[in-house]
Amino acid sequence: MAYDQELADRIREALSTQRQVREVRMFGALAFMVNGSMAATANADGRLMVRCDPDRAEKLLEREGADWAEMRGKPMGKGWIVVADHGIESDEAFDGWMTEALDYNRKVSGSDD
Repeated sequence: MAYDQELADRIREALSTQRQVREVRMFGALAFMVNGSMAATANADGRLMVRCDPDRAEKLLEREGADWAEMRGKPMGKGWIVVADHGIESDEAFDGWMTEALDYNRKVSGSDD
């Protein structure tokens, strides 16, 4: 199944101020690499996957539509969260997830972007 094009466009817009962004197609999704590390993906059915601080994961899972990310039916490591389309309908909710992803990306990449 292909990734959600509208979601990909929203992610592109959210990352437009970042200097080092690369898009990579993988596993039916479109991954967005920022400063060499995956920050977010546009998945099928409008699902957003973000890489966030593992120490914040439990709290973030309390947000609307959030769940542990899985790959081939197995849970991914802490810090990978998938958000259903209804959990990112509002710009405020979407922006909150992208902020989490970029904050953690800066932390792991050591970048000031």
